[in-house]
Amino acid sequence: MTAQEIRKAFLDFFATKQHKIVPSAPIVNKDDPSLMFTNAGMNQFKDYFLGNQTPESRRVADTQKCLRVSGKHNDLEEVGHDGTHHTMFEMLGNWSFGDYFKEEAIAWSWELLTEVYGMPKDRIYATVFEGDEADGLAPDNEALDFWLKYLPKEQVLYGNKKDNFWEMGETGPCGPCSEIHIDLRENAERATVPGRDLVNMDHPKVIEIWNNVFIQFDRKADGALNTLPQKHVDTGMGFERLCMVLQGKTATYDTDLFTPFIHYIEKASGKKYQFSYDRSNKTDVAMRVVADHIRAVAFAIADGQLPGNTGAGYVIRRILRRAVRYYFSFLDIKKPFLHELIPLLADRFADVFPELKAQEQQVARIIEGEEKTFLNTLDNGLARFDSLEVKNGTIQGEDAFELFDTYGFPIDLTRLLAEEKGYEVDEAGFEKALAVQKARSRADAKKAVGDWTVVLSDEEVTFVGYDQLTVEGAKILKYRTVKLKGKEQYHLVLNITPFYAESGGQAGDTGKLLIGGEEIKVIDTQKENDLTVHIINKLPTQFDAEVKAMVDPTTRQATSSNHSAVHLMHAALHEVVGEHALQKGQDVDARRLRFDFSHFQKVTDEEIRRIEEIVNQKIRANIQLEEDRKVPIEEARKSGAMMLFGEKYGDVVRIITFDKDFSRELCGGTHIQATGEIGLFKITSETGVAAGIRRIEALTSKGAEAHLFGELNELNEVRNLLKTTGDVAKGVASLQEENKDLKKQIDKLLQVQAQGEKTQLIQGAEMINGVQFIGAKISLDDAGAIKNLAFQLEKELDNVVAVLGADIKGKPLLTIVISKELVTSKGLHAGNLVRELAKEIKGGGGGQPFFATAGGKDVSGLEKAIAKAKEMIK
Repeated sequence: MTAQEIRKAFLDFFATKQHKIVPSAPIVNKDDPSLMFTNAGMNQFKDYFLGNQTPESRRVADTQKCLRVSGKHNDLEEVGHDGTHHTMFEMLGNWSFGDYFKEEAIAWSWELLTEVYGMPKDRIYATVFEGDEADGLAPDNEALDFWLKYLPKEQVLYGNKKDNFWEMGETGPCGPCSEIHIDLRENAERATVPGRDLVNMDHPKVIEIWNNVFIQFDRKADGALNTLPQKHVDTGMGFERLCMVLQGKTATYDTDLFTPFIHYIEKASGKKYQFSYDRSNKTDVAMRVVADHIRAVAFAIADGQLPGNTGAGYVIRRILRRAVRYYFSFLDIKKPFLHELIPLLADRFADVFPELKAQEQQVARIIEGEEKTFLNTLDNGLARFDSLEVKNGTIQGEDAFELFDTYGFPIDLTRLLAEEKGYEVDEAGFEKALAVQKARSRADAKKAVGDWTVVLSDEEVTFVGYDQLTVEGAKILKYRTVKLKGKEQYHLVLNITPFYAESGGQAGDTGKLLIGGEEIKVIDTQKENDLTVHIINKLPTQFDAEVKAMVDPTTRQATSSNHSAVHLMHAALHEVVGEHALQKGQDVDARRLRFDFSHFQKVTDEEIRRIEEIVNQKIRANIQLEEDRKVPIEEARKSGAMMLFGEKYGDVVRIITFDKDFSRELCGGTHIQATGEIGLFKITSETGVAAGIRRIEALTSKGAEAHLFGELNELNEVRNLLKTTGDVAKGVASLQEENKDLKKQIDKLLQVQAQGEKTQLIQGAEMINGVQFIGAKISLDDAGAIKNLAFQLEKELDNVVAVLGADIKGKPLLTIVISKELVTSKGLHAGNLVRELAKEIKGGGGGQPFFATAGGKDVSGLEKAIAKAKEMIK
């Protein structure tokens, strides 16, 4: 069976069991603050297990895009070294929300594996939970009895809490699980050692293929287990591993999920893939890294996560750069390459994840841009490697870590470069520095979340903030305390609330709660899955009192104004630059709006003005808001409403329209009732944030007015400085021309001064051990002129070492140039020399073997540094 046939067989099977087949959620997790990425099939159903939401169907199945780059078996630096671990993977799953339980789940697992997929029954093993005395849990003999209907008792085993008790996190829904394993060994080996002895023993050919989780408990913060009112089933089967089993392979990379990409990489690199899982075979490792990582990067970008410097964006950039490092270092590919794989990837997944095919060119351009940037960084890293100070033939651990952290060099690349020069690497020192960084990151991210204290249960949470800003008679459902970086936050959930929770790039509401006569500030409102959480400055004294909830109307109005302006601007962008200008992110609050969109070049000043004209025209037209709630998703599609890639839409959606022929979008945010309320729209900046992604920042209403007044005031100040009431631009141009002429005159004077300095320096050169040494403090105070002087000395003199000191506006500067023949014949290194001399001026520096500079704080140390250089040459 091909991979497509295997996936289809799974979904078709559960459709016959009355499961609703749902699409994969985005791989980027936007609604759960505890997760950056979807890392399991159950993530999108978390609210059903937590009781925050009621499922529309009690039986569901899907294939989910998942990403894991941390944890016991998911360290990013290990992916590619063996045959089964990946960054992105698909998780096939079926779920029951308070419907069927253990008996049906086990029966259908058996039926699918043996009757549909035809797996040999004598090679299948099942595990069940052995119980745990500390938690007061008995063995799961119920699951055992169901398995014994299909398997002999020697193929059903008890497993411990680590392997057979699943937990969502430190707190929350959990329960016993039943793993299904298969023995892929040859018959001769099976006859020697029974498969049951190798289950969960990390044997490469006795592997887990499916896990059935039976969620029936709720873990509290104190460790106690409470029985859930409803029992659920959550199953997960790794698609890549399933394909490996059914296609008779010993590695997931050998299945047809990966082989087309490996073949493409072979052709592009001119190297042959050898199906080797020896870690020392860097060619094969590199091909697996590229074939794996392109999937994670491409689907994350298609789902709306751009590579960046923080959070989820940093993770995607790190994965992308690791792939670049490997093809650069071990496949001898020196130009951007990953983006070439996008058409193949998009075609292979078009039937199941169509979002990549729909954005194929956009995603490829973003990746190509990232590759170009990082290849430049790699070149800089190689230059930095060449400038390292090597002591006793060993590269220091701190330097190896700098190459890793700043330039993206993995330790094995540094090791390879070191071996070429006959050096060793202090890997223990590298690991120590890496551990310190990881510990610091964990400490920064540490968050202690207390249990929810439930005041009222079995109450629905209702949001009424689209229609009203004040609610009376609300009730507290639950509350908790959260410790974040040593400070306490207080969270409160109401049964009915007008507060909009931060979502979709719109900031959450602020305001206040009146509880039993006590006023409590709402600092922010956040969304935790589908739960509206009010972040407050203190807990109330009466939790059973009625609550009056009041949103700050001024802040809400300003935020809604900016959000509606985004919709108008999005539509205007389509008119001005083209319909390819799709939203890639937004950040909207009461102060300003920020909007990221796909476009491959700078938006011109003329286009900016045209966008502003269109938006302000729509504002003056005072277009009334048309809002349609609970529209079936298929009806919304047919209406032509704009839908965004990377967003998770339910079966019913909300449509926001400002003139049906101009702006119609699916949106869950708050908006003004008519465009006239926006008042004024002004773009303040347009910049690039990634390859093919532009960013506009803008102001509306009073903010836009204040900005324009500020610009006019500044213009008047310039007029006053120019002493003119006429054409300001003409006056500034005249000043610039005058400044240019003066600069030319200064440059000529500097050249004359430098020529005089050069003559004196050459006359004062000393011959030391076959080296013409020049060491002097010079009067030039321009770094560029000093650099030119240094290179002139190197050009005119043979075997020269020149050490020049200068006072640049009270700051010391050391400049060293060394003839290239001395670098080769005597092993002199300007970068190493300047680092040592910089200590005399209380500073630091570095550079290449033949040229280096250093700055510092102590001008008085320049003479000492020059004298020290002379001694070092001796």
